[in-house]
Amino acid sequence: MGELGDRLINDLKLRRYSGHTVRKYGQCVQGFIAYHQRPVDEMGLDEVRAFLLHLTDERKSSRATQHQYVAALRFLYGVTLGRREIADAIPWPKVPVTLPDVLSGTEVEALLEAIPSVKYRAIVLTAYGAGLRISEVCVLMVSDIDSKRMLIHIRDSKHGQDRYVMLGERVLLALRTYWQATKPAGPVLFPGLRAGTCVSEAAVRRALRRAAAHCKLSKRVTPHVLRHSFATHLLEMGTDLRVIQALLGHSSIITTVRYTRVSSALIGRTESPVDVLGTEEARKKLR
Repeated sequence: MGELGDRLINDLKLRRYSGHTVRKYGQCVQGFIAYHQRPVDEMGLDEVRAFLLHLTDERKSSRATQHQYVAALRFLYGVTLGRREIADAIPWPKVPVTLPDVLSGTEVEALLEAIPSVKYRAIVLTAYGAGLRISEVCVLMVSDIDSKRMLIHIRDSKHGQDRYVMLGERVLLALRTYWQATKPAGPVLFPGLRAGTCVSEAAVRRALRRAAAHCKLSKRVTPHVLRHSFATHLLEMGTDLRVIQALLGHSSIITTVRYTRVSSALIGRTESPVDVLGTEEARKKLR
């Protein structure tokens, strides 16, 4: 994208967007330009609308994907190009409130056992064991693992925040097994194919898809499903919502509260008021 791309990236960095968001927004803007094959300063709202319709009608993109493109284009026009009237007119897609998919503990265990690579097993185990986003686990550094305090340092994550998450005994054992087997040169914990790079998110997704197919799991299996499963399992184990919020790096407790709607164990343990009608407990509690 040349000069425009540099301006977009600098504007994002000045506002402390995460590296992951900077890359995604850049990819979205590149897709927009490639579709029209015209300079951005010659395009306006009509071109944006045509591109978004292309995403929905021809590419059959999900609402979440369209939402990301809208966010990137609104930033491009509203901030980098200073054309606020266009940014404000770009419609946000209506995103339905859905319950996240959750794997059972047995399904997670089967998934881990179906990953033959010691490297990818360690990655997936770390992602689930600490509730990490795929973008967070792929860029971990060796120095982020604190085995003395049993913590993992997550740096520059979503919203530019740092946080600590737990380093479980089983995760630490898997990391040591991986380290002994592969002896990565560092400083990257999970290096990619080229020297100095991190493992790609696409490679982790492929490893998960192959493992899910081997296990014949009917549920959708993605790195984010593992994150949802981590949060739900913690809730079922009695962990306080505020602790789960901190572990996941949610800026709002509202985002974390949705896990209370998917925890079947929590719902099953909740007593119905009909079961206490006519009892002393009802006279005390139901007024």
